[in-house]
Amino acid sequence: MAGHIINGNSATIPRVGDEEEGVGQLVLDLQEKGTNFVLLKKTPQILELQTILKDRTTNHSDFVFNADRLMRLVIEEGLNHLPFTEHTVTTPTGFRYEGIQFNRGNCGVSLCRSGEAMEVSLRQCCRCIRIGKILIGDEQKVLYARLLPDINSRRVLLLYPTIGSGTTVCKAIEVLKEARVPDENIYLVALFISPTGLKNITRKYPYITVVASDITSLYPNHFSTSYFGAV
Repeated sequence: MAGHIINGNSATIPRVGDEEEGVGQLVLDLQEKGTNFVLLKKTPQILELQTILKDRTTNHSDFVFNADRLMRLVIEEGLNHLPFTEHTVTTPTGFRYEGIQFNRGNCGVSLCRSGEAMEVSLRQCCRCIRIGKILIGDEQKVLYARLLPDINSRRVLLLYPTIGSGTTVCKAIEVLKEARVPDENIYLVALFISPTGLKNITRKYPYITVVASDITSLYPNHFSTSYFGAV
């Protein structure tokens, strides 16, 4: 199992504010347990995108534009952790280049409705990738699940932008496990995840990979409404 990663390849604890008391210790606990948690490096660009999405005055057009940018960055980071093999090609000038090639057999699963917002960004990175859907209703009832027939042999990017308690995500992972997807083949990709949600998910499923741009209790729980423009 891959090791714990913070800020790309650094083990530096992310900067936290007063509202994030306890996050640093949570990160240390995950590191000690070997949980594969990946947090985007806190660059000025990332921080600005997060600020715009958390601002209640951000209009619909700006919200969608900046959410798409951040989703693209998070998904690209998630793809960095998929398995690959060495691959040598010949350049147009006749030189041999020793590179890599990602292994085939990846797919996406969006957790409706907000997870569907991440599908475009995933397809921009993986043009022909196949994407399934899971819809969880009230009382954590599975209302709909459309998964690939061979999903048990694929690596799954589970898409869900904002995670609060983590209960809905845990239910979605349970659906994947019922379809015989191994924990180590599940890659949860999110924009924002609360400390409570991260703790609940990784406690129940310690061998999945979690990729996020921010650990925060101030996650934009209005994401779906702001992105899709629904009342």
